[in-house]
Amino acid sequence: MPSVRKPRAVVAVLAFAGIVVALMQTAVIPLIPQLPRLLHATPTDATWAITVTLLAGAVATPVVGRLGDMYGKRRMLLISLALLVIGSAVCGLSDTLAPMVAGRALQGAASGVIALGISIMRDELPADRLGSATALMSASLGVGGALGLPAAALLAERTDWHMLFWTSAAFGAVAAVLVLALVPESEVRSGGRFDVAGAAGLSAGLTCLLIAVSKGADWGWGSPVTVGLFCASAVVLPAWGRWELRAREPLVDLRTTAGRQVLLTDLASVVFGFAMFAMSLVLPQLLQLPASTGYGLGATMLDVGLVLAPSGLVMMAMAPVSARLSRARGPKVTLMAGALVVAAGYALGVVLMSAVWQLVLVSSVIGAGIGLAYGAMPALIMSAVPIAETAAANSLNTLSRAIGTSISSAVAGVVLARLTVGSGTPAVPSPAGFRLVMAIGCGASLLAFAIAAFLPAHRRPGRQDALPRGGLPGVQRSRGRGRGPGRQTRSAAISRYWKLPLLYASRKASSIPVARCVLARSSQ
Repeated sequence: MPSVRKPRAVVAVLAFAGIVVALMQTAVIPLIPQLPRLLHATPTDATWAITVTLLAGAVATPVVGRLGDMYGKRRMLLISLALLVIGSAVCGLSDTLAPMVAGRALQGAASGVIALGISIMRDELPADRLGSATALMSASLGVGGALGLPAAALLAERTDWHMLFWTSAAFGAVAAVLVLALVPESEVRSGGRFDVAGAAGLSAGLTCLLIAVSKGADWGWGSPVTVGLFCASAVVLPAWGRWELRAREPLVDLRTTAGRQVLLTDLASVVFGFAMFAMSLVLPQLLQLPASTGYGLGATMLDVGLVLAPSGLVMMAMAPVSARLSRARGPKVTLMAGALVVAAGYALGVVLMSAVWQLVLVSSVIGAGIGLAYGAMPALIMSAVPIAETAAANSLNTLSRAIGTSISSAVAGVVLARLTVGSGTPAVPSPAGFRLVMAIGCGASLLAFAIAAFLPAHRRPGRQDALPRGGLPGVQRSRGRGRGPGRQTRSAAISRYWKLPLLYASRKASSIPVARCVLARSSQ
């Protein structure tokens, strides 16, 4: 059984790594209006610097999670951070579109850091520290995004724009050194062979789907390219699912994923990702519209960052609250409570849109709900999957939220493009459009609440905390590369497991995770 000498240091380092990834996501936001000029590209082509990060993250997250389960989560965490540093350096040296897109793709490939961090916590931390630690790790994405935006805006205004990426590279390097020094390699390995065909199929299907969703508004939702991509994803993803069900060692264990708890949590994550991203699409535009419109507040990007920063602090403050509530009443109740708080925040946003303090209040309430909910999702996932599949399951849940944010961006973009006022050239979104997006966010939050209500009820307190650190006995542990196939390892574990006394056999594990917030579409 592993012994972590400095659990607080491990938690702090992993949370810092999550914040670094969030900083990478927000570093480019202040540059969005200037990207066509800076990269000598058309506005449509320049958006690929945003879209490619989403695509790379969606493809890399489940793959990296599975590789972490097989060959070591710390190893894959370090590789992800190395990709972040390299990608940031490429962007820092870029003055044209092609190298910028390549660098942003490498940065996006690091999106699995938070899911890997949560999985390392499950393997290495004692049960009494696990809930609060994973809740903090989950909140790190929102915290980094909210706090990084004003810092990025300040750097963009005061220095050369390349410094944004060099700063990201420096933080990534520091995070990698700290991980090497303080984070132990997890002994939990599933072993087996990597499902190359499954990874290729999932990557192809997700790429078609997300490109169609992200670029549909630019290309036209009825254009042959958009329709063709949607059709391709509709063919590839079911074929991928059939392959995974027949594979001996699948990339994603769909039978486990189809279980009631995991399936409903992933569905709630898609809807919740849709809901939480609406704030990121509405508030920046509303703040930056000129005051001459009668409802815009004429703020700079730095002002936008300062308005959104309190929401990140609230997310961090809610992490221990989420852990305590999950421990007392179960993560199902925590997720439902978070959904209701987010819905209340959007309901406030429908009527409170005329002053800066009102938007600070709205974003803080929504941030509180996100902090609660994002701490509960990994707990639900990890209490329902074998410990040897933790990283893959958490990565799939992270991917579910990313898909939700992509759909939210497309829907909000259509609404704001249709409901405009002719106060200039081009026309700008109308107050009715902003209110409708807020109302849609409220409705999506209530839908997430309804889905969460069907999750299994919480077991009696005390049982899930009774499992010793490291999970169920019999799961393969090795400091070297796992040798046996994953299914044989789990079968052996199950056979040994049933030989234990009944009281010990009733014990399970549980824990917590993450969020993602990119403001790309808000400034287009």
